[in-house]
Amino acid sequence: MNDKVREHLSFEGRVQEVGFRYKMRMHAEHYHVTGWVRNEYDGSVSAELQGFPEDIDRVVQELYRDQYIRIDWISRRQIALAADETGFREKN
Repeated sequence: MNDKVREHLSFEGRVQEVGFRYKMRMHAEHYHVTGWVRNEYDGSVSAELQGFPEDIDRVVQELYRDQYIRIDWISRRQIALAADETGFREKN
């Protein structure tokens, strides 16, 4: 896992009911990023992404480019790696 990082992200804006979780999973799998994404009760979306920093950035950039998603605010912070994680999933 040389040079890989894990980030906790929180997104606010028009991020629910626009395919956000599906699209994040699709882009994460494309860029070989592992982790999870879930809707929060306050209308935000939380995620943990693990991979090379440039690949995590690419996933986020793809979401910003989406015509239905509108990200007004994003919070990002590094957290400890999950050594045994092998894929990406949508959490309920």
